[in-house]
Amino acid sequence: MKPLTISDADSMILAIQDEIRRSEESRYDHRLHAILLVAQGLSCSRAAKMLGDAPRTVEYWVRRFEERGFSGLMDGERPGRRPRLSPEHITVIGDALRKNPNEFGISGQWDGKTLSLFIQQNWGASLGVRQCQRLFRDLGFRFRKPRPKMAHADPEKQATYKKTPSSCAR
Repeated sequence: MKPLTISDADSMILAIQDEIRRSEESRYDHRLHAILLVAQGLSCSRAAKMLGDAPRTVEYWVRRFEERGFSGLMDGERPGRRPRLSPEHITVIGDALRKNPNEFGISGQWDGKTLSLFIQQNWGASLGVRQCQRLFRDLGFRFRKPRPKMAHADPEKQATYKKTPSSCAR
């Protein structure tokens, strides 16, 4: 019988390793396989080479397994970066967005730039415009630009050219 091969094996190995790292369950299963290979007599470096990991990593997994059993192979909590704004700040921001920005000494209307300025003035936290726009969406707001009004335009003629009918006509 002819041995089976995988076409483009080098790129497939990378794709499979990415897939393994994608979820907690598959990372746990991958660590179990490493422990199984070591338990069957392979060295940590040989098992690591077979699985595409660093030998030091497999040694770390074996030590954790010896100390804590199967729970030692589970992913722990990752602290991540602390948020710049507390939940209380978010509540204050939500209340402020329901008011006119002029009440806070900011000219114009609420958008990413004005919200960033508001946060900088009140708490000294520097948030980017895109992050502030995301905050709008998270708080249930959406940016709606007011229609421009011509200085000397005839309102009756404008109404005939509007894209959307007025609320009275519906």
